[in-house]
Amino acid sequence: MSRPTPLNIALLGPTGAGKGTHAASLSARFHLNHVATGDLFRDNLESGTPLGRLAKKYMDVEELVPDEVVDAMVEEWCQRVPKERGLLFDGFPRTNAQARYFEAMLQRLGRTLDAVIYLDVPDPEVLRRLEGRRICHRCQQPYHLTANPPRLAGRCDECGAELYHRADDTAERVTARLRVFHRATDPVLDHFTAAGRLIIVSGEGSLNAVEDRLIRACEGLRNRAYGFATARDRAEIARPPLTSPMAAHVARATRDLVLLGGPGSGKGTQAVRLSTKLALPHIATGDLFRENLRQATELGRLAKTYMDRGDLVPDDVTEAMVAERLGRPDAREGFILDGFPRTRPQAQALTEMLTRLKRRLTAVVLINVSDQTLVDRISGRLICRSCQAPYHATFKPPHQAGVCDACGGELYQRSDDNPATVGARLVTYHHQTEPLIAYYRGLGLLREIDGEQPVDEITRQLLVALRDLSPRGAFAIAGAVP
Repeated sequence: MSRPTPLNIALLGPTGAGKGTHAASLSARFHLNHVATGDLFRDNLESGTPLGRLAKKYMDVEELVPDEVVDAMVEEWCQRVPKERGLLFDGFPRTNAQARYFEAMLQRLGRTLDAVIYLDVPDPEVLRRLEGRRICHRCQQPYHLTANPPRLAGRCDECGAELYHRADDTAERVTARLRVFHRATDPVLDHFTAAGRLIIVSGEGSLNAVEDRLIRACEGLRNRAYGFATARDRAEIARPPLTSPMAAHVARATRDLVLLGGPGSGKGTQAVRLSTKLALPHIATGDLFRENLRQATELGRLAKTYMDRGDLVPDDVTEAMVAERLGRPDAREGFILDGFPRTRPQAQALTEMLTRLKRRLTAVVLINVSDQTLVDRISGRLICRSCQAPYHATFKPPHQAGVCDACGGELYQRSDDNPATVGARLVTYHHQTEPLIAYYRGLGLLREIDGEQPVDEITRQLLVALRDLSPRGAFAIAGAVP
């Protein structure tokens, strides 16, 4: 009797939906190799793999680990799985950009995606569940005080280590995480609905009841006899519409600017120049993240708990840092935002933040630079180990070779600033940014600047574009534009 064709499945759902518990059961029953991105990330860090060492370098300089590093970890893991074994992805893909990468990756590996199974659990039920969730300090095995308790109170069944209640499993933080989850995942569900690959399974009820539903779904897939979700099915679990930008005549008059551009496009340099010329704070998310960590703010301490246990810092923490920064007095009249938003869900998060502040974006400027030029630029980039000031071996060399002009720190080249790695980062950048650009173009806020001109000319054109975008004259500052 021939062995059934192996299944390749992604299992998605909000935090607390039970993905990890059910993924382990399904993997054993259907002979699937199970991968959870959080576990995979920790394994790479602890084992010191090349990708783990690369991720640690980001973490050591208090930077967020880019998506493309995690994507590469997933693909490398998949390459080691024999073709006769199926794959079960737990919580991946999380975004539309990852969904596109995911499909292309499976195609490169000669595999076919059978289904994306979405465990649908209402937000109030998620909040109730997470109040009782406990995690093993050592192996990260999840438990629940009532639904899935350990045999010995407070101790892990697998390794005997102590269980703990995560600091981010509070109602406030869980609500924020759910908002981020739905913003990011709704487009993924829409994508796989249109592709005829989405299965929606109710995640409510006992563990056994949910497991039975999942088993029926997988058996139906194996027998090619399971119906996929229709657009009407998808609409039934859709969340309320996202916040729209505040009307210009209602919003408070501010000079709120976002700069977009690929890695090496010069947006950081231009943000500093505009900040000086327009007397607006330059808010770079990398700097903001490091500031919160070094000052041990509440959000910085929360981010550090993720980093200390080898986890990726989730978007809701980054968004909360940005929201807090935009609410400070120096940003009351405007800001120049650099590095956020990176995706359309983050753009929608920014809209929500500004609406709460009774303001709206004035302008979004995209600095366009060809991929080849970006590769050339980044390959010569140097960074200060102490203050993170950027230099370039050709375009912006330091006064003294290898020494930072600002603080005297040592300059170094990041290990991911090589042509092959930069190319992979650019693929991720385009996947993430194309929907973001379309979003802002649709709102009439976008202007594009040729970023391959001299630095002074780019600055001049930026100021002209800002002036033209602002009918209230918000950026028409005397002497600012030649």
